[in-house]
Amino acid sequence: MTCPSSGMGRGRYAVRASPAPLPSSSLAPPAGCLWPPGSGRGASWAGRGGSSRGCGGGCARSSSAMERFLQGCRAAVQESRPLHVVLGNEACDLDSMVSAVTLAFYLENTSESKAAFVPVLNIPRCELALRGDSVFLLSELNIPESSLIFRDEIDLHALHQSGQLTLTLVDHHILPSSDTALEKAVTEVLDHRPLEQQHPLPCQVTAELVGSCATLVAERILQGKPEILDWQTAALLHGTIILDCVNMAPEAGKVTPKDSKYVAQLEAHFPDLPNRSNIFESLQKAKFDVSGLTTEQMLRKDLKTISGDGTMLAISAIYMDLEIFLQRSNLTAELDTFCQAQGYDALVAMTITFNPHNEPVRHLVVFCPNMDLQSMICGALECSCCPPLNLTPAPSPHPNIRAYFQGNALASRKKVLPILKDALWGHPGAMKTPSGTPGPEGCSQEQMDDELDKAINTLIPEMCRDDEEPVLPPTPMNSLVDECPLDRGLPKLSAEDIFEKCSQITMARSSTSPPQKKK
Repeated sequence: MTCPSSGMGRGRYAVRASPAPLPSSSLAPPAGCLWPPGSGRGASWAGRGGSSRGCGGGCARSSSAMERFLQGCRAAVQESRPLHVVLGNEACDLDSMVSAVTLAFYLENTSESKAAFVPVLNIPRCELALRGDSVFLLSELNIPESSLIFRDEIDLHALHQSGQLTLTLVDHHILPSSDTALEKAVTEVLDHRPLEQQHPLPCQVTAELVGSCATLVAERILQGKPEILDWQTAALLHGTIILDCVNMAPEAGKVTPKDSKYVAQLEAHFPDLPNRSNIFESLQKAKFDVSGLTTEQMLRKDLKTISGDGTMLAISAIYMDLEIFLQRSNLTAELDTFCQAQGYDALVAMTITFNPHNEPVRHLVVFCPNMDLQSMICGALECSCCPPLNLTPAPSPHPNIRAYFQGNALASRKKVLPILKDALWGHPGAMKTPSGTPGPEGCSQEQMDDELDKAINTLIPEMCRDDEEPVLPPTPMNSLVDECPLDRGLPKLSAEDIFEKCSQITMARSSTSPPQKKK
């Protein structure tokens, strides 16, 4: 996908922006306001983060210290003085974005360096729309997206070649191969993942195994210069840590004592921060909200690809009802454009919704203009026995689109991927018996789930109560970007793993629990 021009030339350098005066108050929100789940973006926190209180609601909201800092960063990038860039990881999840912004804000207000400290989001600007939780939080806190600087708006390599760049890596510590030339510019690392020991970093490194990198930034600010922290900046850190740490629930296995300590300290400094559960549920719903996305954006939001025998296949997870998805206008043309632009020969989409009992409902869509390839893919899915998908053809108004109701709701995309990969390579193992026939003894459901059971055996069914998506958020990619050596060593526990296990526990409990007595 080609991002539209941001109107900002590449390769421009910067001067340090004049430090903005810090506000005299903590810029707390109006009393009694909370962040209710389902509130409109920008509605529940209207007026917060600025100093408009007491003006009767008729005067313009003044900018906060954070907003003035970000405006200064954009001005600095237009000029020609040294920059110290705080660079998040290539996943650019909420933790990476907030950690980069808040750490740069802290460094700007504490460092004696002559360079301007500038946070850079390590994605093209056009990809921010795919990160619903980030868009939601920025909107709720009145931080304009236009004030942020994205990777396609600044030429870090040109800055480095001219000797005008220093780097702090936050929420990752290994640069991808495309940025290897920037390694010598790195002066500090702040990460919450295990370090790759094969390549010791010749710079200041802070790496602690906490639930959220934002926790380490909060620690830096609260121990270093807590007076710079206003309500808006505290809310950025607070919400991010709560989302990453699964609402601070110990049974989820992500929160650490340090995460809990600094969430509590932020709440002690700003008692009117929104309720933890409201924050978590709102961000979690925003993360999976696809209502404002185009078809292309929905497909790219959660996309995996496989290839074999010269064929490239895309597999997307789409959080939308099958019928609604099939009724999207110009769907065939949009799928065809997407596949041609990305070089995919075919596309399989798994739609995911939830029934009133919080149980997952999964269905499949197969798009492929090549009828022979389409038949091969559909045949593999229909005849799969490990796992059986229990597919039933669903009505489709499009001749090049085949749709299926999936009877086995526990067969996640993770389990469909090997079926498709075997089919692409011509392996017959996935197509021995019709779907629904019991699989071989060596491929029981219990065995397939054994490793996952060991990893999250403390999970409780209540963690799957959200009616759109389990409240367990996807594990942030963090430093596990493409080509990162860490990706070979960490446990492979994905969002779909947790999602699936929650579903299994919920189904098991609902099927074994005795009927409730009528009152």
